[in-house]
Amino acid sequence: MSAEQLAGLSDNFVVATVLLYIIAMVGFAMELAFGRAVLGKAAVKRAARQPVMAGAPSGGDVEPEEAVAVPEPVKGGVAALAGRIALVLAWIGWVGNLGAIITRGLAVDRWPWGNMYEFVVAICFAAVTAFLFTQVRQNVRFLGAFVMVAATLGLGFAVKVLYTAAGPVVPALNSYWIAIHVSAAILASGLFTLAGVSGVLFLVRGDGLSRLPSRDDLERVAHRAIVLSFPLWTFAVIAGALWADRAWGRYWGWDPKEVWSFITWVAYAAYLHARVTVGWRGRAAMIVQLLAFGCLMFNLIGVNIFISGLHSYADVSG
Repeated sequence: MSAEQLAGLSDNFVVATVLLYIIAMVGFAMELAFGRAVLGKAAVKRAARQPVMAGAPSGGDVEPEEAVAVPEPVKGGVAALAGRIALVLAWIGWVGNLGAIITRGLAVDRWPWGNMYEFVVAICFAAVTAFLFTQVRQNVRFLGAFVMVAATLGLGFAVKVLYTAAGPVVPALNSYWIAIHVSAAILASGLFTLAGVSGVLFLVRGDGLSRLPSRDDLERVAHRAIVLSFPLWTFAVIAGALWADRAWGRYWGWDPKEVWSFITWVAYAAYLHARVTVGWRGRAAMIVQLLAFGCLMFNLIGVNIFISGLHSYADVSG
């Protein structure tokens, strides 16, 4: 196939991926909407401290389990089926997302993240990859609808706003460092996105009946994702400094991209440090990691679009 045909195929893959992610999102949402509602752990503990029965004599025959039992909607077969179908569609969409990246790379004969369009498509792929491979190890289908929303919005933004026709890149990007530095940043960003989604759901979920998992489960998913992604981001920052020395003759030059990459690193380091040394858990820890995620998003999108610098070659114009 010619380069033009491969580029067109890549664009078609992106469109097909968006459609599959949207349908998967609806399926995951149906499972959440009609699935089983459960109590948050804090509410269960409060219920356990309540008297077993008003007016019941001490030493009564009522079992403790009866005091904390809460009627729960039964998880119907339709809800579970919708979730399973959505998961299959998400995997098919993931294959389409991968196909879009591979065919784009073949069309331009380079690593396919030399501009913002390609970069965002790759980050959406990384975020969905983080979700799907986490699902292989533990049941996190409850995150599916929200990860699909993020991926769909990201791909839609890439197509409508950031799209750049397939072509060569500026000489500074013709380096093997793009495969090292940018790839690490993409993988880390995908995992950080999974943590960010979990953090938002943690803050939204109450202690009462909810079809979302417990806050403990949400915090566990977020923490594990950050523990995996933080070393990758650290490596990406170091690799970026080495690439800068090779390209511009200095490791650090206070370029906006460099500054915000370091700010993002500090923010996530603060989350991990507070969790390990001070023992922060719960809402405070989630707020810190969401602030770090905000720094990440501004670094990935805002800096490239709104602030000029040595990394301006990666903006909307490509």
